[in-house]
Amino acid sequence: WVRTEIRKARTLTDKPFGVNVMMMSPHVKDIMEVLVQEKVAVVTTGAGNPAPYIPSLKEVGTIVIPVIPSVALAIRMERAGADAVVAEGTEAGGHIGELTTMALIPQVADAVSIPVIAAGGIGDFRGVLAAFALGAKGVQAGTIFLATKECPVHDNYKQMVVDAKDTSTVVTGRNSGAPVRVLKNLMATEYLQMSNTGASRDELEKLTLGSLRKAVLEGDVDRGSFMAGQISGLVKEVKTVKQVIEDLFNPIEAYKDTLGI
Repeated sequence: WVRTEIRKARTLTDKPFGVNVMMMSPHVKDIMEVLVQEKVAVVTTGAGNPAPYIPSLKEVGTIVIPVIPSVALAIRMERAGADAVVAEGTEAGGHIGELTTMALIPQVADAVSIPVIAAGGIGDFRGVLAAFALGAKGVQAGTIFLATKECPVHDNYKQMVVDAKDTSTVVTGRNSGAPVRVLKNLMATEYLQMSNTGASRDELEKLTLGSLRKAVLEGDVDRGSFMAGQISGLVKEVKTVKQVIEDLFNPIEAYKDTLGI
């Protein structure tokens, strides 16, 4: 499936594109082999340590950019040969660390010599400006692209992001060591109640089994896992990807000289 998607992308553009790999996937070894064989231009990774795979990716000219939640892991990734890191604050949706973006970015920027890309809580041009001011060379945004016309998630997912407030997300899985930020719904509330009353890992996994699919494909507002960041409260409408990118970067022109970007 991954190989098919890569080749499909190549029929649609002659520009470089990236592939994201979740290191927790049981198929990660096979996926990495495919990426090496296909000589993908850029690979980003999350939810784990990609160090064992970096040498083989670099051998075929792939740019490797891991997502990291701490200074220590950023340093390890630089030593392992990463070309840049995405420093992601706890404001982000999905799998998260504990440090906030405001605290994490400048510390990582001071600790490594490779470019730092800021992620977590970036929803408009003000967030981009803040990231540059903190020492980042670029930004990664996710939640704001959920509510785009081109995004293939269910319309219910998009509407939940649009309807969200600043307090609409919660973090599940902290007790199990795999914290995930999601929009509040019945499933997330049940998960937290069970977790706080001593439910076993198996019981919690049974509750969440298939929940991401229920959110993304089925739009099940009660039982789905709607991963989204704290910036959801800034999203007021469904836009095109072009509109989102223009809104992020066009206003920055006025600040380029001041920030030296």
